[in-house]
Amino acid sequence: MRVRSLSRTSRIVITVLAVIVVAGGLVSWRLISNANPGYRTVNSMFGSNTSPSVLLDTTMYIPDNATAAHPAPAVIVAHGFGGDKESVAADAKDLAARGYVVLAYSARGFGKSDGQISLNAPDAEVADAKNLITMLAQQPEVQKDGPNDPRVGIVGASYGGALALMTAGLDDRVDAIVPEITWNRLSRVFFPNGSGVLPHNALAPAAVGPGAQDVAPGVFKREWAGIFFGLGKGNGIPSLLPSATSGDSSDSSGSGGSGAASKPGASDGTFPLNPALEPQLVCGKFSAQICQVYTEAASTGTLSAASVAVLDKSSPYSVADKIKAPTFLIQGQNDSLFPLSEADETARQIALNGTDVKVYWTAGGHDAGGVGATDDETKQIRGEVAGWFDHYLKKTGPKPSLDFAFDQETGLSVRGGRPAIRVERAPSYPGVHDLDVATKSLTVSGTPQLAVAPAGGVPSSISTLPGIGNFGLAYDPPGQAAVFTSKKLTTAMSIVGSSSIKIHVSGVPEGAVLFAKLYDVPDGGTPSLPGGSVAPVVVPPSAPGAGVDVDVVLPAVAHQFETGHRLLVAFATTDRSYQSEPQQKVIGISLAGGSGGLTYATVSATPDAAPVSDWLILLAIVVGAGVLAALVSLLWRRRRLRKEYVAFDTQLADVPLVADGLRKAYKDGFVAVRSVNFRVERGQVVGLLGPNGAGKTTALRMLMGLIRPTAGELRVFGHHISPGSPVLSRLGCFVEGVGFLQHLNGRDNIELFWAATGRPLEDARLDEVLEIAGLGDAIDRKVKTYSQGMRQRLAIAQAMLGLPDLLVLDEPTNGLDPPQIAEMRAVLRSYARDGRSVLISSHQLAEVEQTCSHIVVINKGEVIASGSVAEVVGVGAELTVGVDDPAIAARLIDRLDGVIVIDQSATEIGVEITDEHVHAADIVAALVTAGVRVDSAVPRRHLEDAFLALVGEVK
Repeated sequence: MRVRSLSRTSRIVITVLAVIVVAGGLVSWRLISNANPGYRTVNSMFGSNTSPSVLLDTTMYIPDNATAAHPAPAVIVAHGFGGDKESVAADAKDLAARGYVVLAYSARGFGKSDGQISLNAPDAEVADAKNLITMLAQQPEVQKDGPNDPRVGIVGASYGGALALMTAGLDDRVDAIVPEITWNRLSRVFFPNGSGVLPHNALAPAAVGPGAQDVAPGVFKREWAGIFFGLGKGNGIPSLLPSATSGDSSDSSGSGGSGAASKPGASDGTFPLNPALEPQLVCGKFSAQICQVYTEAASTGTLSAASVAVLDKSSPYSVADKIKAPTFLIQGQNDSLFPLSEADETARQIALNGTDVKVYWTAGGHDAGGVGATDDETKQIRGEVAGWFDHYLKKTGPKPSLDFAFDQETGLSVRGGRPAIRVERAPSYPGVHDLDVATKSLTVSGTPQLAVAPAGGVPSSISTLPGIGNFGLAYDPPGQAAVFTSKKLTTAMSIVGSSSIKIHVSGVPEGAVLFAKLYDVPDGGTPSLPGGSVAPVVVPPSAPGAGVDVDVVLPAVAHQFETGHRLLVAFATTDRSYQSEPQQKVIGISLAGGSGGLTYATVSATPDAAPVSDWLILLAIVVGAGVLAALVSLLWRRRRLRKEYVAFDTQLADVPLVADGLRKAYKDGFVAVRSVNFRVERGQVVGLLGPNGAGKTTALRMLMGLIRPTAGELRVFGHHISPGSPVLSRLGCFVEGVGFLQHLNGRDNIELFWAATGRPLEDARLDEVLEIAGLGDAIDRKVKTYSQGMRQRLAIAQAMLGLPDLLVLDEPTNGLDPPQIAEMRAVLRSYARDGRSVLISSHQLAEVEQTCSHIVVINKGEVIASGSVAEVVGVGAELTVGVDDPAIAARLIDRLDGVIVIDQSATEIGVEITDEHVHAADIVAALVTAGVRVDSAVPRRHLEDAFLALVGEVK
């Protein structure tokens, strides 16, 4: 066997591929795991010195590179309502990995922290945040701007976003904040009122200061208020049952158990509750003051001035004029709890202070599961938040643009029914610089309509499901809404902000409530409600018999209405999420003045380039590397095949087959063929023998180029065999069965097979093949009528097409009866007599012995015997020798090496040959030379005996 070393060019190719793979791996790793430092965590219970004091469960994330010598800025990560420090762990880890000391904690009343919930009151949650800032100033790893003044930012969503705003307004040590999807004024959030055209983007500029009211409370947002209150209440509800130590703990059964536990009810079936527990059962962990506000709202459907003042204390609205920290406001478009108008109001108030303010309207929100609507958007937002802090805290990053960014939701749907989204940017937020907002008008029309407000508000319209969204469920019951529509749009139209319309309402002298919304209606499709938003409108009372004009402000959206769509403005009398009036009413609704003009806000914006996901970059790298590797491999393979085709072994040019050091090992460690060496010469019929699993079929598959050997080589007529080798055209094969087209006859099947080779039909020598195979008239019958034996003959005939120089057959006599086997034996012998060769793999040892001239025995992937049949059978053979004097013959044979006498009779002796170099002819010659007449020499065993002796009996 010749071992060929790789050429210099091949080694260069392999090196280049290795470099590409390593570089791709490094880039991929860089993409999916940044090279930022690691961090350690410190958990502690922090005592906040308030009145009364509380214990807060905290976790501090300290980067490995933050030390006393090289301190880092700090960021407080505040959680949403109902969450705790674990719910913001992902954001905390992201910032810690970017080099910030991060403090995450559970606010009072949540998680493992104690205390009562006061909705970010200055003397409660905000005081806790200020104490935590003081604590950060004492950490050696935290960068300081002065004594007791750490370099610190705050980021938080919803409840945590309001905390960031409130703390920045009341503690000037805060250096930058990122409030997300949060409120400006709680009284307006839970009692919105969309009546009255208001300046600047149709949002009311609020007077700043605790207790100030710019508009009267509107309609109670019942479901969201209930969810809000329920989340906090659930944190502190005690067991309904008295404890085992209270009351009568005796057990009349004498079992020693608690009577209260085993018999919780009194004899009349009631629970013996302690009246002192009632406030805690009603309010949970809410403070008594907040609990009273909710009870009033839920009971009366309105708020007193005192309750408004309480909520204003917990609203950024009351401190926004004091916020000096650069503020990045992120608000969600899919948010029926804290709509876009809340961020708008906060942005304008802070901008009046001369503070840097940036506004981003995302596609997320409370109805979309969080700040970002998708994982990609969440990742993008985290990057922008980090950029904000890098500049204002680390002082290393570039100054962030204060442009206005928003996710534009188009009317085109994508997979899952969600609208397509793109990020657009305008030079500035329209609500910040000189009230610079552009408005346009669109005509909507419709006749005057009557809408019924059912008693108790049932059935109700559905605009959104709090915390879930609408998912196409927006619906107005028939007869309970007035609708006005535009014509089909001839060009796409974007609304970015609020829109307004004037309507006339009649028939309700005592006033009424309407719910205004703006639908996107595709041609022939189902209307959708952008953002799931609705604006409750409190209709002012009018004189009997007269109506009243109402200027209606619709919810702010960022939505593109596509060409061919229509806009539909609906005024429903009910909404499932809001408080409904108990009395039934019939309300007349029409467009004021008989025709309607919808005034809407828009901005001139430029779309961002579509974001490229890290995974898409990784995929591109992998695909690119794969394509390059495939091209190099193809070129290398073609070059190698050309070399092999030209550079064949001339000394083996007339040898049908040579296997030299053949080995096949698989990746899982299994070795099918260990070391196989044998030759097939012209005119030979060679049998390949071995037990199941010996490696016979694997060797044949390598011979046919179906699989590559791990080591060694196969040569056919001097050519190295590999998949696609041209010399394989001189080989015919039948291995592991052949699939035929059952509806065709035998002739058509083999002619189609030959046609697939691309060679002329006359080269198939079909008549000769059919004569050898002996199928007779059956060749023209459909294959589905064939017996197993006939199918076997057809398969062998197919392998013989073109009369190849080497015929390879795997179990050719399977399914044949004895007469057919005898005929097949003659066929194969005659095929080889014409100078061709046959290689047969078979378990039929008797047939191999009668058919083959030579055999190769494989066991456990190795050749253990090879040669002529006589030679293999002769190793370890037993003979019966007929002689005239058995006693003398036995004494003579005992003196020979490699032969022993095993028995004798009056006319015969039995001998066993123990040396492979000794043959029967040697024994006969020795006896005749010594003067003993030899009458016969007959072998006692056959190939089966030799095979079992070689491989052992298989059980």
